[in-house]
Amino acid sequence: MNRCTVLGGQGFIGRHLTRYLRGLGYEVWVPDREALDDYLKMPETTLGEVFYCIGLTADFRARPFDTVRAHVSLLADVLERARFDSLLYLSSTRVYAQAASTAVDESLVVNAQNPSDLYNLSKLMGESLCASVARDSVRIARLSNVLGPEMGTDCFVGQLLKQAHDGHITLLSHRESVKDYILVDDVVSLLARIARSGKMRTYNVASGANISHAWWLDQLQSLTGCTLQVDDSAERHWFAPIDIGRVIDEFGFKPRSVQENLPELLAHSVL
Repeated sequence: MNRCTVLGGQGFIGRHLTRYLRGLGYEVWVPDREALDDYLKMPETTLGEVFYCIGLTADFRARPFDTVRAHVSLLADVLERARFDSLLYLSSTRVYAQAASTAVDESLVVNAQNPSDLYNLSKLMGESLCASVARDSVRIARLSNVLGPEMGTDCFVGQLLKQAHDGHITLLSHRESVKDYILVDDVVSLLARIARSGKMRTYNVASGANISHAWWLDQLQSLTGCTLQVDDSAERHWFAPIDIGRVIDEFGFKPRSVQENLPELLAHSVL
């Protein structure tokens, strides 16, 4: 039986990935930090295919040291000391925030003086560590905004769904802001394929299509009858569509429509 190790398996993506891999018949180990530390002291057995899902998102500004440990320091320990067949590091399409394009080989821009760029800097340092390992089986997946059951309210859409159920949405960002969203089932199946047979170092895992905040508001109001409060003076955040040409060409990837799955997302958000 093939073995996989999901690091960060207690998180949203890690939980879905673990269930998916076990459904394929894999033996999956999901160690907590103490168990991983114990393994790294004496790495006698292989971790098999490693999925590095450890990371901080919404609270990275309040936890800068934990962010660096999660995205860089622990990864360095695993790359240096663990035995594994392959490793897939989960990065983020946020690294394209100031880039000229979202092609995977695009040169990226960060500002070390801006605390908000700590997330991008730490993810890129993790990517750089992966690239420094002379093994083709160490790969990087840059994920966009992942949606699905159990996503919680830490993310933008999860918070919107909760507010819609409660009867009133307060939007603190501009209604014409846009982001890329992708369903978690599409993510985990694609991650498994990249880890198993990816030919390149880095991949974008996204839908390739942006959705505006205005669309979420209109649809949620139509589905729930909630009231809205919008700050039209808020800053507009625009992200270029994510280039998913590589996963289309190599894997024939066809993401499902987030828009068509909104009723299902809404139903799961109250379970």
